[in-house]
Amino acid sequence: MKKVYVNARLEDLDLERAFSQLSEQRRQYLLRFRQERSRRAGAAAYLLLRQGLHELFGIDEAPEFAFGEHGKPYLTGHPDIYFSLSHCREAAACIVATEPVGIDVESLRSFSPALLERTMNEAETATILAASEPRRAFIRLWTQKEAYLKLTGTGLVDELPTVLATAAAAGYVFQTTECCEKPFIMSVCSSSGD
Repeated sequence: MKKVYVNARLEDLDLERAFSQLSEQRRQYLLRFRQERSRRAGAAAYLLLRQGLHELFGIDEAPEFAFGEHGKPYLTGHPDIYFSLSHCREAAACIVATEPVGIDVESLRSFSPALLERTMNEAETATILAASEPRRAFIRLWTQKEAYLKLTGTGLVDELPTVLATAAAAGYVFQTTECCEKPFIMSVCSSSGD
């Protein structure tokens, strides 16, 4: 079981009210962000997690996080519930599941040749450069890589060009969504496509 939650109306979020619904741990974490926009997006992602925990598992308390070896968060007291959070300028996203999952949402933006070289393999680079909208093709692949790395909990690694091949060999699947109303792309990685 898994469910994705998205908030693409971050500008409507009442930040003061949202902060009142956060755990003290999350509030302190978000207060370290310098920009209000980042605080708003982070708060929105956490509120989506609360919504998912309530709807799927009947959990109403503000969740506390513990962190794995590479900093991957997990829910204190609920080792059988998995989640992943992400946010960008246009949206916040969360996936809640009974299996390991990863999610990434990114704004549509340009990329430099140096970034392309560091993060993509030859086939991915060729696909991106041949696309009618190269930046869209780049972000699609980037979100898939990030979603997989969030699922595994390893974070960004030096082997970014081979990440999708590694994920495919391990049987992971991706669901990628493009939002036309606002310029963002979101990918989910899990062991099952449903």
